[in-house]
Amino acid sequence: MFSLRGCGRWVAASLAKQHVPPPARLSGDSASAAPGTPRYDVVVVGGGHAGTEAAAAAARCGSRTLLLTHRVDTIGQMSCNPSFGGIGKGHLMREVDALDGLCSRICDQSGIHYKVLNRRKGPAVWGLRAQIDRKLYKQNMQKEILNTPLLTVQEGAVEDLILTEPEPEHTGKCRVSGVVLVDGSKVYADSVILTAGTFLRGMIVIGLEMHPAGRLGDQPSIGLAQTLEKLGFVVGRLKTGTPPRIAKDSINFSILNKQTPDNPSIPFSFINETVWIKPEDQLPCYLTHTNPRVDEIILENLHLNSHIKETTKGPRYCPSIESKVLRFPNRLHQVWLEPEGIDSDLIYPQGLSVTLPAELQEKMITCIRGLEKAKMIQPGYGVQYDYLDPRQITPSLETHLVQRLFFAGQINGTTGYEEAAAQGVIAGINASLRVRRKPPFVVSRTEGYIGVLIDDLTTHGTNEPYRMFTSRAEFRLSLRPDNADSRLTFRGCKEAGCVSQQRYERASWMKSSLEEGISMLKSIEFSSSKWKKLIPEASISMGKVVSIRALDVLKYEEVDLELLAKAVPGPLKKYTQCRELAERLKIEATYETVLFHQQQEIKDIQRDEALQLPKDLDYLTLRDVSLSQEVREKLHFSRPQTIGAASRIPGVTPAALVNLLRFVKTIQQRQAAMNELPKTGQCDTDRLEKRQL
Repeated sequence: MFSLRGCGRWVAASLAKQHVPPPARLSGDSASAAPGTPRYDVVVVGGGHAGTEAAAAAARCGSRTLLLTHRVDTIGQMSCNPSFGGIGKGHLMREVDALDGLCSRICDQSGIHYKVLNRRKGPAVWGLRAQIDRKLYKQNMQKEILNTPLLTVQEGAVEDLILTEPEPEHTGKCRVSGVVLVDGSKVYADSVILTAGTFLRGMIVIGLEMHPAGRLGDQPSIGLAQTLEKLGFVVGRLKTGTPPRIAKDSINFSILNKQTPDNPSIPFSFINETVWIKPEDQLPCYLTHTNPRVDEIILENLHLNSHIKETTKGPRYCPSIESKVLRFPNRLHQVWLEPEGIDSDLIYPQGLSVTLPAELQEKMITCIRGLEKAKMIQPGYGVQYDYLDPRQITPSLETHLVQRLFFAGQINGTTGYEEAAAQGVIAGINASLRVRRKPPFVVSRTEGYIGVLIDDLTTHGTNEPYRMFTSRAEFRLSLRPDNADSRLTFRGCKEAGCVSQQRYERASWMKSSLEEGISMLKSIEFSSSKWKKLIPEASISMGKVVSIRALDVLKYEEVDLELLAKAVPGPLKKYTQCRELAERLKIEATYETVLFHQQQEIKDIQRDEALQLPKDLDYLTLRDVSLSQEVREKLHFSRPQTIGAASRIPGVTPAALVNLLRFVKTIQQRQAAMNELPKTGQCDTDRLEKRQL
């Protein structure tokens, strides 16, 4: 019988009280703080997927950064599924990579099965995905983090925040200036990022047994959760879960549906042309299904499952097997058997997240085809945890209540490694910019899936674990995985300074090559009959009398750049030398016409986003605009920064938007008149204000 007892082992080592002990690893930062008063530009709390990206991003931006984690040996740990990417999630990874984030490069060094999902649809919604070797990913991430210049890594558990008087020019009732560790020692910082994951008052559940833990083997964070609640943050409760782990040699794979990886493998990172492992050396995945006997075991034992009876919201798009059986009775559900590593003896049954008592989990597993003799190594379990309503943060991920305090990852109500990484890189960049008193780096929903993610969270909030899908983005044809570098890398370099010279040069080369290639394809024109002779495979209509550009020929599904270059080798052959360039030219040709119309829609949205709302507006007491009390309360809670963001808040009516827009324009006109007014004395200014009012 499996038990949770003893699984919450506390192993975090804190900073000593009057001095800073030698860090786990310090590279590229020889400056030391005064004895007893350690100080950094940015402190990041948590070493998960949000925390590692945040810490690395802040350091890349030039800030002296401290990453505080319970245990250094869990940095980069994949606590749940052994995979990265997928539909929508692969887009986020490409965008994180475009900002020089870590996870895509680490996945290219650690994957064991690479596959692009959604291939039957257009390239705008392809989902890059990979099975990852857990051990390799953790090793490679730790190597990267522990060798990042300006980044110090320290084991320590944070219990409280150090708060000071607010900056008068910014909203917020106080300002964070550091953290208090579990032993009472303090670390001072100009910005603090919390990436607590599922650790805020986390509770692990198997059957009827519950145990305080952020994840199996790690204690929860109680004091920090209480501090945030006392500060006035609205706290919610969410739940998630993980499947049991099965011994690989106890599974009969021979009778199951086998899935092989892509050949060639498509890397996640723009700076990698290949992944570390050949397709023939990668591991397969296998597909099986549940059956009516699985349903019976679950339904007969609901009284032994406290997790499923909880009213706390769980993930809609990655539900437990119990939830699927209850919501979709009499159906067979997919179970993907995924390898956990090249030399791992464990299999992860994707789709079989379960919180039944351990002995019933084992009984259920052996009812499934191919798993009749399966041996369960670790039971599945549920996790319940606190999160902070994300409408309490700005698009830069800084909180409204506490200045210079940033939230990233599951603390904002999201689920998934990729969503956490995306928030982490934005929080790290903005925490560093805040220290340097520079404008925030904000990605709008017209610029990236990162913008869609953050805008959804900050305007709508969430009452269930939020995950990314391509359907959440209005401008999918423009926000493709292939062009994330052209959308974000140059902004990241110019506005944030978070992009390496190597990545900037690579993105610049690709941009100029694409422009040159498209220009060349537009310049080559032949009659339809000549094109048909040159490329008989293409379904070109012979009835067309006008000349056809090579770019238009490339739009045909059966034509790629290599085939086109064989027909017109002189000017086009050089564009086939780089696989990525050739594929991107094909994609640009495919979407040329529809992209023109979508760009016009994007410009309309950007006009609304350009109308900034004053940050210090008190919507509850504002007299100069007609708004209902309900609308005032919604605006007061979410504090949208633009008219566009206000329009996406549920309950904010069109009439309210018109009144708010009129109010904003009046303020802008008043400010413009003030700026033009000659400095002839305060009395003239007062008279002008009275006339305008």
